[in-house]
Amino acid sequence: MFTMRSASWLSTAACLAAWFAGATADVDPIVIKGSKFFYKTNGTQFYIKGVAYQQNVITSGGNANAFADPLADAAGCARDIPYLKQLNTNTIRVYAVDPTADHSSCMTALANAGIYTLIDLGSPNTSITSVSPSWTTDLFTRYKAVVDAFQQYNNVLGFFSANEVIFNASSASAAPFVKAATRDTKAYIAQKGYRQIGVGYATDDDPSILAGASQYLNCGDAANSIDFFGYNIYSWCGQSTFEASGYEARTNEFSTFNIPVFLSEYGCNTTQPRIFQDTPVIYSSEMDGVWSGAIVYLYFNGPGDYGLVTVSSGSSSVSTLADFNNYSKQIATVSPTIVTASAYTPTNSAQACPATASFAAAASPLPPTPDASVCNCMYQSLACVPAAAVDKADYGTLFSYVCGNSAKSCAGILANGTTGTYGKYSGCNDVQKLGYVLDQYYHAQGASSYNCQFSGSAVLRPSATPSGSCASVLSSVSASSTSGSKSSSSPAAAPRNVVFGAREGGIAGVMLLIPVALISGMGMLLL
Repeated sequence: MFTMRSASWLSTAACLAAWFAGATADVDPIVIKGSKFFYKTNGTQFYIKGVAYQQNVITSGGNANAFADPLADAAGCARDIPYLKQLNTNTIRVYAVDPTADHSSCMTALANAGIYTLIDLGSPNTSITSVSPSWTTDLFTRYKAVVDAFQQYNNVLGFFSANEVIFNASSASAAPFVKAATRDTKAYIAQKGYRQIGVGYATDDDPSILAGASQYLNCGDAANSIDFFGYNIYSWCGQSTFEASGYEARTNEFSTFNIPVFLSEYGCNTTQPRIFQDTPVIYSSEMDGVWSGAIVYLYFNGPGDYGLVTVSSGSSSVSTLADFNNYSKQIATVSPTIVTASAYTPTNSAQACPATASFAAAASPLPPTPDASVCNCMYQSLACVPAAAVDKADYGTLFSYVCGNSAKSCAGILANGTTGTYGKYSGCNDVQKLGYVLDQYYHAQGASSYNCQFSGSAVLRPSATPSGSCASVLSSVSASSTSGSKSSSSPAAAPRNVVFGAREGGIAGVMLLIPVALISGMGMLLL
């Protein structure tokens, strides 16, 4: 069995009590200037030496809502920080957190250990999906809650608005929703007066979509664009080279970007144990002028065999694996070229937006900012609404029936990232959207009580004419929003909503999906 080096363990363990007992360290926040990260106070360049850190992600057949928030596990942090320090870790990436939990113990201990965090804003069942993507009040509420919970910690390096949502040509239409989520999260941080915290995106290792996705998310107004770009790459396997692995090509592609780029996951495991031959190269002169470091995947071992250590569920015992020792040796040798913020003058500009012929996503307009007050006022005005007893699993059938019979009834909720067409209520939650289309259909059919039955799935209630603030809110929306329009689409494959890395057996939580044909405005067959 591979074990920790005793000297390192004793040295680190001796400090652990102090890490947890003391107040939060005055850790220097990380800021962005051009394509590099810097310590805010001393202006020294910051390179990510990271480890992906999340255990107990969803396994096949598991509960899509279930995940363990590692930053709420004080005992787990106490157990693992000494091992992370052995790996010279200065950053961990966490894929899902519970914004209602207490994170103070872990975040304090991490700060005192000089470790920053990159946190994904979504969760397995609340995140942007690649099939039937949307940007809704429910999603925005989740994102704001995570920001609110973590903005207080100076060792939050940044947030990811999405992970691997754009993974092939057919999923390019999700890009506007990622960009809208990024825009609104950044605006929320500014509105609340929080310190500047970057919001970025992590993409998968598919060169066919990489150029279009990265250009799209970086182009245009900086207020709408990502602040950094993470690349999940698994192309350097075993013995390889800078050229043969594709690292050279990717480095050349990103050399013109005006935001920090880094490897948000890496560590191919087709050859085991992994030797991490690429680690010294990432921090060498071949790459350190373009890339701001990397995050090795994954701390905890699981079904995909990507782990550096094994930890039994609920156990205080950690066993290091061969990968741990091999990575530890490689990361200990790195010495990237450091520049200072004062001596660095950015020269790159934002990318040009890709043509829709090559990347099928409209650069403008983006999905509107979800507004709960608009959605609530709209729903209050409806006469025909879903019955309380209707299972959300049956919503798709209702949407299909209404929109198959009356496409006009669904125009107000359409969201088409390819054409840039967004209904005025496309950002509302699923109950509100369903209520809207049922009510539109009811009135289109002559407002007969028969047309609000749907076999008991809908109920009539006294409609309320909007008044007061609701009247002005809905009037403003009607005057300013983009109407839905019909376009064509092909039936979708199974949803891909990767919150946790798919390599480790984590599967996407499936949000309630309005059928993709409806979202794209295509007439549907009755179900």
